[in-house]
Amino acid sequence: METTDIARRLHDVKDGLPQGVQLVAVSKFHPADYIMAAYNAGQHIFGESREQELAKKVEALPKDIEWHFIGHLQTNKVKYIAPYISMIDAVDSMKLLREINKQAANHNRTIKVLLELHIAEEETKYGLSLDACRQLLEEGEWRNLTNVKICGLMMMASHIDDEQLIRSEFELAANFFDEVKARYFANDPSFCERSWGMSHDYKIAVQCQSTMVRVGTYIFGERVY
Repeated sequence: METTDIARRLHDVKDGLPQGVQLVAVSKFHPADYIMAAYNAGQHIFGESREQELAKKVEALPKDIEWHFIGHLQTNKVKYIAPYISMIDAVDSMKLLREINKQAANHNRTIKVLLELHIAEEETKYGLSLDACRQLLEEGEWRNLTNVKICGLMMMASHIDDEQLIRSEFELAANFFDEVKARYFANDPSFCERSWGMSHDYKIAVQCQSTMVRVGTYIFGERVY
């Protein structure tokens, strides 16, 4: 992939996004010069999923980049990313929320998170079922975690060609967001993110109220390493 192609593809995506929809450029498994090409083209939010790879990139790349941790995060890895991570996009347990809060407090930070929903039928997906998410919020322990800020919900649709099914999963997530917002976050303007949509389905996602899409392959090509 030529760096000029990265800039062109990045603008293709951004120019097609409605106002108010953020792009997380998924840079995992791609080298730093690819990220710099996107950065120089105006992209400052990037998504990574491996702590060691992310640490090297944080050290080497501009300090005003907002790093999102987008993969499944083990509790024992939180301490390594807590000093600098901007948002953790896939929180799927109270245990993980507690650990993020603990490590954020150690660095006098508040870390933004999204709760991950498991809506797709694929067993390989992580995330909370809708009932488990309701239970977590209803129990209320999260309200005492002063160094974590729950900013919305995240999910991934089934990785298939059936656009009708993909749309139905996004719509289910959007309706669930409205339920959760009204019940638990009605007076919290920071609970506003509906994060769904990837390279193959983000155009459908933005029609289903997504405010944050994660696009990697379309911008950067296939994984480099």
